[in-house]
Amino acid sequence: MEASKNQKVQIRYIVTNMDDAINFYTYQLGFKLEMHPAPAFAMLSLNNLRLVLSIPNPSAGGGQSMPDGTQQTPGGWNRFSTEVNDIHEKVETLKKAGVKFRNDIVTGVGGKQIIVEDPGNPVELFQPMIEAARF
Repeated sequence: MEASKNQKVQIRYIVTNMDDAINFYTYQLGFKLEMHPAPAFAMLSLNNLRLVLSIPNPSAGGGQSMPDGTQQTPGGWNRFSTEVNDIHEKVETLKKAGVKFRNDIVTGVGGKQIIVEDPGNPVELFQPMIEAARF
C-alpha cells in the first residue's frame, strides 16, 4: 500500500473520562470534534490525524475487554507527536491551563520535545530544529 499526502492516520486512545479528554484535545491542542455519538466513544481530527477515543466498555466497540478478560487502560509510553512552532510558548500556555507534563523540554537530534498528559495518555509536543524533521 502506497501512502499519499492526503492519507489519514487513525489512532485510538483509551481514556477514563470522555469529557475531560474531549476538552483537552479540542481546547488545548486544537482538535476538531467530529462526532460523539455515545458516552464511551468520540472521534476527533487534526489535519490528517483522526483520533478515536474510547472508554473501557465490556459490551461494545474498541474499548471492549480482551478475550481473556483483560480490560484496556490508558497510559504507557507510546504516543503521537504534534508539531508546534514555539514549544516554550505552548508549554507555558498549557501550564497556565493546568495541563500536566511527564518531563521537561529536551533537545534531541531533530528538535525539542516534551511529553504532555492528556487525561491519562502521553502526547508529544515537537518543535523541529532541522528541515528534515518537519512534518
